[in-house]
Amino acid sequence: MGHNEISVLNINLFQSAAKHSDFYFNSIKDHLLRSHRHIEKPHRHDFYACIFFTKGTGTHEIDFRKYDVFGGSLFFMSPGQVHSWKLSEDADGFIFFHSQEFFDLHFVNQKLREYPFFSSVQYPRKLQLKGYNFTEFSNLFIKIGNENSSSALLSENLILAFISQLYIETVRLFSEEKIIGTQNSNTSYIQHYQHFEELLELNFIKEKSAFQYAEWMNLTTKHLNRITQTVVQKTVSEIITDRTILEAKRMLIYLDESLVDIAFRLGYEEYSYFVRVFRKKTGQTPSTFVKEHKH
Repeated sequence: MGHNEISVLNINLFQSAAKHSDFYFNSIKDHLLRSHRHIEKPHRHDFYACIFFTKGTGTHEIDFRKYDVFGGSLFFMSPGQVHSWKLSEDADGFIFFHSQEFFDLHFVNQKLREYPFFSSVQYPRKLQLKGYNFTEFSNLFIKIGNENSSSALLSENLILAFISQLYIETVRLFSEEKIIGTQNSNTSYIQHYQHFEELLELNFIKEKSAFQYAEWMNLTTKHLNRITQTVVQKTVSEIITDRTILEAKRMLIYLDESLVDIAFRLGYEEYSYFVRVFRKKTGQTPSTFVKEHKH
C-alpha cells in the first residue's frame, strides 16, 4: 500500500482461525493485546463495528469527533470511518465486527443503513449506558460471545438475532434521548433523509448542488430542505459541505499529497475557494489543521 491511502483494515486481519469469516468477537483487553500493532494509529475499517466498554477511561476519536470513554460507553462504527483511541490500562469490555454480507444474508429486508447510528454522518456514534441498560447490554454481549465460541446448531443465526436485538434496543435508547429528530419526524421524512444521505455518499465529490439532489429524489429543493431541517436541523447545502469537509480532514491527515491535489480530488477546481470553505466550517485553514493533527 502506498502513502496515498488511509490504512484500511480488513476483517481477516484480526482473525486467523475464526469460525465465522465475516464475524469477529473478542474482549477489549484481548483485542488490544492481539491487535495493538494494527490499531494504535488512526485507520479505517471495511466492516461494521460495535464496541462496549465495561470499565476503563480514555478517549475514542471517530471521524475527528472526540468521545470520552467510561464504563458503559457503547460505540458504533461504519465502514470507511476513521478512528483511533487512547485508553487506560484497565480498559475492558466487548467488541464485535461484522461485514455487510454477514448481516444481509439473514436479514434480507432489514438493511444496516436503516439504523441511523450506522448510516447518518450527522448521528452521534456513542451511547452512554447505566443501571438496567448497562446490565442488559453486558448480558447481550456475553450471549454473543458464548454463541461465537459454541459449536451448537444454528449458532450463527442466534448471533445475528442477538446483534439485531442490540441494534433495535440502541435505536430505542437513542430516540428516548432525542439525539436527532427521530421522535418528531414522521417516517417518510426519515426515509427521505436516509435516501438523501445515500445519494450524498455516492456523489458528494462530483455534485455539491442541493438542487441536483432534490431533483434526483423528485422533490423541490425547498421540500428537501424542510426534511433535512426537521431531521438534523441543517440545510441541504450545510450537510453537503459537512460531508465534503469530513472527507477533506481524512485526506489531509492520511494522504501524503499536496493540499492543492487534495482540494482537486474533492472536486474543488480553485484551491483558494476550498480554503475559504474549509476555514468557514472549521475555523482554521487546511494547513493549520494538518499541523495540529499530523503526528
